[in-house]
Amino acid sequence: MTAGGTPPTAETPADDGAVAAGPVAAGDVGGGVGGAGAHWNRGVLRSINERVLLDRVRAAAPISRAQLARDTGLSKPTVSTALDTLERAGLVRAVGLETGARGRAALLYEPDPTAGYVVGIDVGRAWIRVAVADLDGNLLARQDRPNRARSSATMLATATNLAHAVVADAGLEASAVVHTVIGCPGVYDRAADRIRYAVNLPGWGRPGLRGRMEVALGTTVEIVNDANLAALGEYHSGAGVGCPLFVYVTVGTGLGMGIVAEGRLFPGANGAAGEIGFLPLSPRPSDVAEDAPDGVVSRRGMLEDAVSADAVVRGARALGMVGPLSAKGVFDAARRGLEPAASAVRHEAQRLAHVVAAVTAVLDPELVVLGGGIGANADLLLGPMTSTLHELTPLRPRMAASSLGEEAVLLGAVATAVSVARDRVFAHHAMGLVP
Repeated sequence: MTAGGTPPTAETPADDGAVAAGPVAAGDVGGGVGGAGAHWNRGVLRSINERVLLDRVRAAAPISRAQLARDTGLSKPTVSTALDTLERAGLVRAVGLETGARGRAALLYEPDPTAGYVVGIDVGRAWIRVAVADLDGNLLARQDRPNRARSSATMLATATNLAHAVVADAGLEASAVVHTVIGCPGVYDRAADRIRYAVNLPGWGRPGLRGRMEVALGTTVEIVNDANLAALGEYHSGAGVGCPLFVYVTVGTGLGMGIVAEGRLFPGANGAAGEIGFLPLSPRPSDVAEDAPDGVVSRRGMLEDAVSADAVVRGARALGMVGPLSAKGVFDAARRGLEPAASAVRHEAQRLAHVVAAVTAVLDPELVVLGGGIGANADLLLGPMTSTLHELTPLRPRMAASSLGEEAVLLGAVATAVSVARDRVFAHHAMGLVP
């Protein structure tokens, strides 16, 4: 049941033992069912009702037993019994008395965020960031470390050592961590247990990554594309909150995109939805090697080569900037109004407008959120991007800067891990209800 939705109608299970879709009073199992089947049904129905109540407590906390009964349609005795069980299991807790109510004050409940903990890891080209959080998504400890690794083994060791240190900083035992989510460039190939297309992370595509991480961390591990996690981070606590369909475009050492529809990530058939760096350019860019075999696509992708940080530096040099250059230096110079840096930034904005135009024609998003190291310069990019977009297409989504910045991937990893961990801790509890 979704928050604020209409409570499902209580149903009696059919004679074939089918489980009701909505909450059911645990004592309402049909009188004609007996023996082990009745015991099994009561256990399953009890578990269903507890899950419905836990979800409602999570959506509306702090909340009283009487309000839970009204919201779910369950009887007050059923609510009381289920809530007592959830409290004993450490899944909910009392948080005080209802104020301003007539008669005897009602006890209020909320989910217990200490029922489990999660770890989020952001493995980027420049930094590795790690945080541990409770089941409310509250960060309890975190550490950031520059990524100087030049092999997958070193990166794995750095990430796992940081994770262990952060868990210890939070005062937790390693066994308290229910799930870990790792965000990184590329696409995780589950069948091969390897990362594909993460060309900016040396050796990161070596097979067996997830298995090695699970052994090193002692938890289950999920590996998700960093742009996808950043999009989820923006949806949960950033620029995309409440937006039914938006995309997060990250531009930095690479180019990527995450797509969120109705609060859910759209990964595509093979996890590669949003790999817009591989979109072709026509005509081919002049800096493509003359001797490249016909039909061979750059490992990084043509569009990524044209708009990433390296492209900003190349563009600035082509316009006359000299000396040691970085993309950050070009943007800093443009912010001071210096030419040719300002021209290089305008050209970057125009190329990004083409990216948005292509994405909009396919997905028709309500919002495009711009992030990443280059995207962090939205103060210089969004104006010329908007002007160019108006010249290119009548399809004009709203554009905004990321409100989470460099935190987006890490917060998306935490939010994803929390979602998995909540289900897992309840399932662990429910298994004890069914013989």
